[in-house]
Amino acid sequence: MRIHFIAIGGSIMHNLAIALHRNGHTVTGSDDVIYGISQRKLTQAGLLPDQLGWDQSRITDNIDLIILGMHAKADNPELIKGKELGIEIQSFPEYIANKSADKIRIVVAGSHGKTTTTSMLMHILRAEGIDFDYLVGAQLDGFDLMVKLSDAPYIVIEGDEYLSSAIDRRPKFVHYRPQIAIVTGTAWDHANVFPTQAIYTDQFREFLSSLAEDSTVCYDATDPNLIDLAATVDDSLIVKGYLGLRGSGTEVCHKSVSYEMQVFGEHNRKNMHAAMLVAEELGIDNHTTLTHMQSFKGAAMRQQVIKTESPRIYRDFGHAPSKVRATIDAVRENHPGQSIGVIVELHSYSSMLADFIPQYAGVFQSVDVAAVCVDKHAFEIKQMPVLTESQIQQAFDCSECQVIYDQESLMTQLEAYQSLDVVLLLSSGNLMGVDVV
Repeated sequence: MRIHFIAIGGSIMHNLAIALHRNGHTVTGSDDVIYGISQRKLTQAGLLPDQLGWDQSRITDNIDLIILGMHAKADNPELIKGKELGIEIQSFPEYIANKSADKIRIVVAGSHGKTTTTSMLMHILRAEGIDFDYLVGAQLDGFDLMVKLSDAPYIVIEGDEYLSSAIDRRPKFVHYRPQIAIVTGTAWDHANVFPTQAIYTDQFREFLSSLAEDSTVCYDATDPNLIDLAATVDDSLIVKGYLGLRGSGTEVCHKSVSYEMQVFGEHNRKNMHAAMLVAEELGIDNHTTLTHMQSFKGAAMRQQVIKTESPRIYRDFGHAPSKVRATIDAVRENHPGQSIGVIVELHSYSSMLADFIPQYAGVFQSVDVAAVCVDKHAFEIKQMPVLTESQIQQAFDCSECQVIYDQESLMTQLEAYQSLDVVLLLSSGNLMGVDVV
């Protein structure tokens, strides 16, 4: 097939484009901005567009399919031309769903822990020698792409609740209709499209309603919203709640056996418990699963150690309130009695909203010093008013936390943290472009 990607630079989009190119399809693409890993990988694959920007002349009647990324808006000229020519247009989740219709589909959904739990399942299946396809939101050791499509009997999918595309306003995960599903949590996120907790929770209600008959659902039984949702699912579904495996720090205990892991924290013990329940569904016993998990190093940018000598520095992708809270709690648990400093960068749309940031209240309670990094340029790009120091301190319920607005102040803060035992950097961005290493 001849397939054109509109917004090829997206994290999943460029990986899918490369995967389809390797599968023998003729692939082209366009975007108005491509940088970093996306640019490098597309260049290596020979798929980097000749020039940035949208151009209707790229869309011709010999194209069999257009895959539309969320970055492209409804008035995109290439999209308009594709519609005029009657070319089939799909979002990437719709495409993945169609290509995996005959597989056993395992989908990991939830407001947090999706990438890590998906990665854990992939690690277990690979260690067992099971052939499977996948779609995951981060780079993993041993997997050169974040997408694989083949004739494998299984597919493991990270199921995102965000919108599918500008012309398909459904959550991505409703396309997949899995036989086995995990829901890790429903902590409010993406306030730009889901303006209340209730509306956000409704997306997961829709996901559960989309499941095929006789599917298995594993859910975090400590989440009040999920407890309520689980009680309303169709009687044909098999529902399994999990509380998280026992343990502390990097140790996990199950049936009187102790396993030393490379990841730590209560949230990872929950992720691991969910993955273990799914592995059971696939016939893998618990001891085998946990033995495999001992070599799991985590997904990229999750609990990443970038400096081992004092102060030990972790960098994590966490940015939403539930992720920040879980990661800080995990670091505190793994470093009892040690001094900890945290810097959180507000980078996502939700974290820049004055009405949303009170969700962060209390996240710094267990650390010694804390700072919030505000990139004014990011606010300008999104055409949003920059949050003031008092707004942030009040929302975080932390009158002593520092608020940083420029690179120089960030460097000064990092220097001040040199006397600490542990430093934790949390951001879905690039920490204002400062090379922390």
